Amino acid sequence: MRKSIRSLAAFAAAGLLMGLGPAPAQPDLGDPMAWVDPYIGVDWYGQSFLGATRPFGMVKLGPDMESFDGRPSKFGYLSGGRVLGYSHLHLQGAAGKYGNIRIMPATGVLDLADVTSPANEETATPDYYAATLARPDVRVELTTTERAGLHRYTYRSGEDAHLTVRLDRILTQSNGREGQKFLGADLTVNSAREISGMGRYAGGWNLGGEYRVYFVILLDQDAAGVRTWGADGFSDAASLSVEGDHPIGASFDFDGRADRVVNAKVGVSFVSVDQARRNARAAADFDTARAEAHAAWEQALSPIRVEGGSSADRRQFYTALYHLQLMPSDRTGENPGWTSDEPYYDDYQAVWDTFRSAWPLLTLIQPERSRDLLRSLIDVYRHEGWMPDARVGDSNGRTQGGSNSDVVVADAFVKGMTGIDYGAAFEAMIKNATVSPPDAEKEGRGGLPDYLNRGYISTDYDRAGSRTVEYAYNDFAIAQVACGLGQPEVAARYRAQSGNFANLFDRDMEVQGIKGFIRPRNPDGSWAEPYMAKRGTWPDFFYEADLWTYSLYAPHDVARLVELSGGRDAFIRRVDALFDRLQFDMTNEPGFLAPMLYHYVGRPDKSVQRIIDYRGKGFLDARGGTPGPEDSGAMSSWYAFHAMGFFPVAGQDLYLIGSPIFTRSEMAIGEGRTFVIEAPGAADPANRYVQSAELNGRPLDRAWFRHSEIAAGGRLTLHMGPAPTAWGTTELPPSLSGDDAASAALRCPAR
Repeated sequence: MRKSIRSLAAFAAAGLLMGLGPAPAQPDLGDPMAWVDPYIGVDWYGQSFLGATRPFGMVKLGPDMESFDGRPSKFGYLSGGRVLGYSHLHLQGAAGKYGNIRIMPATGVLDLADVTSPANEETATPDYYAATLARPDVRVELTTTERAGLHRYTYRSGEDAHLTVRLDRILTQSNGREGQKFLGADLTVNSAREISGMGRYAGGWNLGGEYRVYFVILLDQDAAGVRTWGADGFSDAASLSVEGDHPIGASFDFDGRADRVVNAKVGVSFVSVDQARRNARAAADFDTARAEAHAAWEQALSPIRVEGGSSADRRQFYTALYHLQLMPSDRTGENPGWTSDEPYYDDYQAVWDTFRSAWPLLTLIQPERSRDLLRSLIDVYRHEGWMPDARVGDSNGRTQGGSNSDVVVADAFVKGMTGIDYGAAFEAMIKNATVSPPDAEKEGRGGLPDYLNRGYISTDYDRAGSRTVEYAYNDFAIAQVACGLGQPEVAARYRAQSGNFANLFDRDMEVQGIKGFIRPRNPDGSWAEPYMAKRGTWPDFFYEADLWTYSLYAPHDVARLVELSGGRDAFIRRVDALFDRLQFDMTNEPGFLAPMLYHYVGRPDKSVQRIIDYRGKGFLDARGGTPGPEDSGAMSSWYAFHAMGFFPVAGQDLYLIGSPIFTRSEMAIGEGRTFVIEAPGAADPANRYVQSAELNGRPLDRAWFRHSEIAAGGRLTLHMGPAPTAWGTTELPPSLSGDDAASAALRCPAR
């Protein structure tokens, strides 16, 4: 979802200009929670959520804001601006949805249409958010359970106090194609301390259908009065309903008293008011709930312990792990569509962003969570007929490129993840690959008739270039699973189709002295005009990247890319050109593997240089500390892997070794097993190159290893030095067209 482009000069400027104020006291090295800085990534289009929540929590409670010239934030927070209110549903690192059930305190004479206020004295941790609203002089404190928001408001002045709620205001609200729409609401005053209701919404980035948010607000004290509010102003009516985009809200009113404290529990549900009430009543008191949330985050962050690196490195690393575990949202038991014994998650925005690095990291450090996330996608297929590439607000969509949930299934399969109905998953993969969907922007593969009949997607369809290369890798994923399920003929068919990326590769097309690029092709097979835009979008040939990036996208067969590019030396020159001519785009996911492509031609030293360049320029210990939208932990997981010194090739049993920041990283990978990476020489930043290595006590001469080699636990020791050696230059990572034993195994992976 996009987006922005940050130039190298801008990266440097951000490092100089984005200060965070006085350095905090150094936390205990053994307390990961203390290293998390939720402000990293809130600026510079990072769109990181700021507020209180729990790991994968349904409720993400935080401020919705607008700039001082009245432009509302698309994702919630702004570092400078006015608070509109505190809503209960948000995305992480993405925009275009939610901002529902907006609560806002006020004092004095109340105009519910004008309660905005700047804020200061702000503090945030994963489990807690607090600030002071300057206009009403109210101290705001927020924490959550998984399904309720807990508010504590201290009204410092002696003026009359109000606690308001609005149902008709949400994020990205507009009549535009990607705008959210308010469809109507019901609201009931049940007592002097309880309001309940339901809001109806639709649209947003994923163009989703109607979703309903039910709520109950429970106070810890009776209000002096409760008023409903609509187009005609305030009323003493106990209930109010609206159809269409009309104002609706309410206010709890209190007599003036200095330092009055009001606590509110706001239960949220997607199925009923009664369920929302149960969610509110199940919440403990504010301080207990905060302590529980703190403990939940400590547990979520504890699977990885690192040593070495700077304080900034540790803040960035543990903040990355925090970002990774904000979405998708666990809504098990809150599914309005069907009843199932399977886990139910929502807010996959989007698999296109997360399959490359976020899913593989969760598979390592949160294997049960990763399993449940995949089980949920498969259950969506059972009940709605498609395994989606994105799903938000209980609606599939949007599909940006390929059917990349196929890669998620393959990644779990080749890594031996149990507890998955791979039969049903395989059915879903085959449907993605063979059945044209009624709405290709919602689910499935668009342009499928072209792809199946011509071996490429022609100019008759949008996103033809990026779709073709992604479908090819999706087909490779199908082949992996088919092989393991004992279906060799199916595996052979999709393995052959996985070479379709080459059908759009024009060996003779030359750009800036480099030959061979992905190029538009007409239905009759002739070449169309090259697509030279820096970054395409929905109607274009490439989606959110360009010909430099997508011409290098074949993670299963880089050896073929090398051959198509003119051989080893020509391939090195073209990857050099990608970086040296600033064609590489770290603000988006399609190029995530590109810095490590040198591994496939025996030059891991050049990969290391690119990794360090972009790890340092794109990721900062600052509010503008991510290179682009965080995208549900995608950016953070790229950084986290490279900080530890390795990176996955999603959909394969393969990790590539890079250059660690930390001298030691210990990962708990489930069932009491640990994987340790030791690199004592990394304490000196000049020692960026691996000189030699051991895996599980045996010499490792290759710059890669398999998941199967660490699945039972393991130890990777990297001896670092200041100059490249011959290490990692001879035994190359596997490629589908390779003639070595490792590549042969890739053609039918053992499981």
